[in-house]
Amino acid sequence: MAELWQQTLNWQPDPKQSQQFEQLYQRILAGNQQFNLTRITNPVEFWEKHLWDSLKGIAPQFNLQDSPLQVIDIGTGAGFPGVPVAIVHPAWKVTLLDSTRKKMAFVQTLVTDLGIENASTLSDRAEQVGKHSQYRATFDLALIRAVAAAPVCAEYALPLLKPGGLAILYRGQWLESEAEALQPVMAQLGGEVEAIEAFSTPISQSVRHCLYLRKIAPSPQQFPRPIGMPVHNPLASNPQ
Repeated sequence: MAELWQQTLNWQPDPKQSQQFEQLYQRILAGNQQFNLTRITNPVEFWEKHLWDSLKGIAPQFNLQDSPLQVIDIGTGAGFPGVPVAIVHPAWKVTLLDSTRKKMAFVQTLVTDLGIENASTLSDRAEQVGKHSQYRATFDLALIRAVAAAPVCAEYALPLLKPGGLAILYRGQWLESEAEALQPVMAQLGGEVEAIEAFSTPISQSVRHCLYLRKIAPSPQQFPRPIGMPVHNPLASNPQ
């Protein structure tokens, strides 16, 4: 896939990264039998929908490769996008967050076995972590993929970011009406929509979007709200 990497991201993995990607694929296949990690098991589909998709979102940050950024992957699941990001950016410190302890135990074994020393796991709810002084307003970059509606993802991510930090929301389809609904949410959380990028995946030509949300002011202390509230009562429909 070296040529496709170069054509689509203007980047290629080095031999060590290529080997780690292959090991990641094999470990996910093996873990899938026990943990039901992903429906994507075909190697080409895995490359496109897990590896390429994970890295496409951070492609604008490739020029920050050597910067020691603090990164959190919210709702990492089987380790996407956080594990590929940690492989590609060894100078970044990547926290892989998910509330499912069994999956997090698998992901911890995964990063240890692959020799990924710049990634760590955290088993907790985003609402809890966002209130914790150890994590609140400490991250430069928050990644959140296939977790919930955009207003919910924003409420999870923005309180975790430093001022000036960036949340990247990975989406499939994205409508103008969704963008309008997100604007008041961002105002409440101390952020703004910096950019929305639409693109197609290189093999199946599937539609994707990445939303780039910039933290421009401190998030009020009431956010994120208690466990379950962001999902069941999204800010867009309840601006109090």
